[in-house]
Amino acid sequence: MLRRAQHERRKTRAAKSSAPPELVDGRAHEIVPPGRAVTAVPEALIPLGQIVSTHATRGELRGRLYNPASTTLRRGSHVVLRHGPASREWVVSAVRPHRHLMLLTLEGCDSMTAAETLIGHEICVPAADLPPAGADEIYYHELMGMTVVTNLGEEVGVVAAMMTTAISDICVVRAGGREYLIPMIAHIVKAVDRAGRRIVIDPLPGLLDT
Repeated sequence: MLRRAQHERRKTRAAKSSAPPELVDGRAHEIVPPGRAVTAVPEALIPLGQIVSTHATRGELRGRLYNPASTTLRRGSHVVLRHGPASREWVVSAVRPHRHLMLLTLEGCDSMTAAETLIGHEICVPAADLPPAGADEIYYHELMGMTVVTNLGEEVGVVAAMMTTAISDICVVRAGGREYLIPMIAHIVKAVDRAGRRIVIDPLPGLLDT
């Protein structure tokens, strides 16, 4: 069974496994001095969610996490808010749940005017600073670019994106002009081979029809 966390950690077994990945969380760490805007964004920033609106008048922000159960963000966390080619690091001074969203307070963001400039920014942490994946774990971003093959050895395509639904997580696999949506469920995904950079599937009838 999968727990959604779009770009955070996903558990999976090695190539011989019959279980699909399962998601857990990571932690945020410092990247650049707090409040400093940069245009050279470090590679492998992992989005945890997005700022969707302001809350009240003192700079608090409403954020939507890709994994609603995530516990990555906490007081003292360093996060990068990214929008387009530029990014900026902030320190989290408070975070609390609010219905289906979270309320986030950042050091130095203390007015509605300041908060409004951050709407639409992605909340990111660097992949290098996430906790090491366990023996049966892999991160979402590690799945990107993996080759998908059938259990008969036929190449399907390459993982180009990930998406989530109420039922399962989905690998968006592309090959040329074709696109396939592969559910990450046990009776379809037979192995995720990190070292070999491939995912082995046993496709249901019609799954690979174009």
